[in-house]
Amino acid sequence: MDGQSNEIIGHHSEGYTAFLSTLAFFILLCNLIGVIPGFESPTAVPIVPLGCALCAFAYYQFQGFRHAGVSYLKHFAGPMPALAPLMIPIELISHLARVLSLTIRLFANMFAGDMVTLVFFSLVPLGVPILFLGLHVGVSLLQTYIFVLLTTVYLQGAVSDEH
Repeated sequence: MDGQSNEIIGHHSEGYTAFLSTLAFFILLCNLIGVIPGFESPTAVPIVPLGCALCAFAYYQFQGFRHAGVSYLKHFAGPMPALAPLMIPIELISHLARVLSLTIRLFANMFAGDMVTLVFFSLVPLGVPILFLGLHVGVSLLQTYIFVLLTTVYLQGAVSDEH
């Protein structure tokens, strides 16, 4: 986690690793609960991925303000002041779409994984469902990685020093 955040954010990434690690651990644990027969992954319910996405959104916005102060708002206006009336609504929609994207990606994949596992457990109780449990573990790991990777990229955009 530290190596990835250092590679994406840069040399000052150490302060963000704790949040990213906590987010990854929480999402992975929620994803893997669905592997236990009879349990549903908490991330297969829309409110949990939404909560994680809102936490990530609030965190990277807060860090952007903490890093650059009020001048953080300048990145919403774009590179040229003349384009600001066009760029501000586009940037605001873009940042809000990130929350939606993180939420739907995690929710849909975990919901589908839970449904596939449930269907195969009801059709064939032995043997075949074990393959799908392995697939569910793989999807859980991958979705956790993607969520944290995107959060790291968004964080990098908020705290980067543009040259």
